[in-house]
Order: sequence, then structure tokens, then C-alpha cells
Amino acid sequence: MLRLTKVVILEKLVCMSTIFTQILSREVDGYILWEDSKCFAFLDIRPINRGHTLVVPIEEIDLWTDLPEETISHCMKVAKIIGEAQMKAFKPKRIGLMIAGFEVPHVHLHVIPINDMSHLDFANANSDISNEELLSDFNRLKGCLT
Repeated sequence: MLRLTKVVILEKLVCMSTIFTQILSREVDGYILWEDSKCFAFLDIRPINRGHTLVVPIEEIDLWTDLPEETISHCMKVAKIIGEAQMKAFKPKRIGLMIAGFEVPHVHLHVIPINDMSHLDFANANSDISNEELLSDFNRLKGCLT
């Protein structure tokens, strides 16, 4: 019988994948807009503004400053592509870009269509957005990516 020591518990915690990796592996549903060998991007299910997308490296690293240069550069290129699609799809004044990372210990870039500074405030996140609205945003963005 396995004895649950601190070491065993810590090993189990270290081996657990983040919610983002679970989305990538399709264990958890997500509206994935982009996927390649270095990163993927999907709609935030609590968007600050419609079309709010997360760009996430495949590698599970907590701090963006710990990412290899090649990975962060690639994520930024993908964020730019997503931002260009958001400009076409939603016609905002600007595209905001933010790296915060307090909720999930896996680097993620927030790419957000914004019309003013309040669209960069997580207090304004919409946790009541419907699946129909997310699907609509997904289709609008996907259509602008191709």
C-alpha cells in the first residue's frame, strides 16, 4: 500500500498538468484558435472583452522570464497574428497585451480587443458569457485567421 508522505504528495502535484495543458490535450473543452509545435491559443472563458484570447507555450513554465528566448519570441509572433485577426473581427481601437499569470502557473499572454483602459481590468471579466457567445467569437476570429 502506498504511504502518502509529503514527498509522494509533492511528486503527484508536480506531475499534474495545468488546465491549459488539459485544454491542449482535449481533456478539457476549449475554443482553440491556434496550435503549433511551440504554442497554442484559445478563447478565455472569462473574457475581459469579447475575443479575449490566451496565447500559451506548450512547455509548462510558470514565469515568462524563464521561457527560452525562442519560445517567447514565437508566442509574441502568434499574439500579433491573433491581434490582427481581433482587429478585423471586432474593430476595437487597440489590441491590449498583458502577461500576469497569477491564476494558472503556466505562462500565458492575454491578447484583448480594447476600447479603453477598463478592458485591461480583470475585475471586468465576464464569467457569465454563454457558450453561444464564445462560439460566435471563435467563429469570427477563426474566419479572420484563415
